[in-house]
Amino acid sequence: MAPTVLRFSPYGYTPTEYVCVIFVALFALSTLLHVGQATRYRLWWLFPTAVLAGLLETIGWGGRLWSSTAPQRFEAYEIQIVCTIMGPTPLAAANFIILGRIINRLGPIYSRLSPKLYTILFLCCDIVSLVVQAIGGGMAAGAVNRRLNPAKGGNVMLGGIVFQMVTITVYVFCAGEFLVRYLKNRPIGSASAPATTPPLGRKMKILISALVFNTTCLFIRAVYRVIELSDGWSGRIIHTQVYFNVLDGTMITLAILTLNFAHPGVLLAAPQDKDTESEETVDVKA
Repeated sequence: MAPTVLRFSPYGYTPTEYVCVIFVALFALSTLLHVGQATRYRLWWLFPTAVLAGLLETIGWGGRLWSSTAPQRFEAYEIQIVCTIMGPTPLAAANFIILGRIINRLGPIYSRLSPKLYTILFLCCDIVSLVVQAIGGGMAAGAVNRRLNPAKGGNVMLGGIVFQMVTITVYVFCAGEFLVRYLKNRPIGSASAPATTPPLGRKMKILISALVFNTTCLFIRAVYRVIELSDGWSGRIIHTQVYFNVLDGTMITLAILTLNFAHPGVLLAAPQDKDTESEETVDVKA
């Protein structure tokens, strides 16, 4: 049955209940898996990144689920707008950290910046984006609650998302340059190239592929949000539920689940694992 459209609903529609239930369940499941996996592999940086992203998305979609039964409750709308706008940002931070680990494993000589500097730079940009989006989301939600024009808060949110999209774009170019230089054995600057580079192991190929897919999902979501907010709070895009469900909810679900299935704790395991040993053997023989 099609969702009921209500003029007094801050969404411009009533969120579909079963869709909200599905997303709450998926995000909650992914979050629990990330908690267990982070603890199992002692990757504590996953708590303020992937786990936090999962919590924010679970709460945000919980707000939408509440709105599906009480569309007039502005508290529910405030919860969903703040949490879903902020949720993907910590997940992007996980990607930045993973890139630093990959660079450190494959060879910093092919990277324009050191792995540590990459992590610090992109995480700082991510934190700025998160703060700006949080401020804008709070302003917009408060304005909607008081039946005022939320455009000012929306513009702040838009600025935060545009900044995040620029950060992701720079990150993609940096990662792409590193991989090209690694594959072609062309170090940065005056660093001398080794005689040969070992082929990428199976685990590293899986992790890089997962990172590409994850980042693509995050970028699609960022582009959607930029278009949505640019169209205005009374525009067709923000008032069309299917766009949000597919281009925001589905994209972030795929992105966060990708790191569950292609977990860095497994794919960036200690050098003693068989995959890395085979790489080191190739290197020695070369």
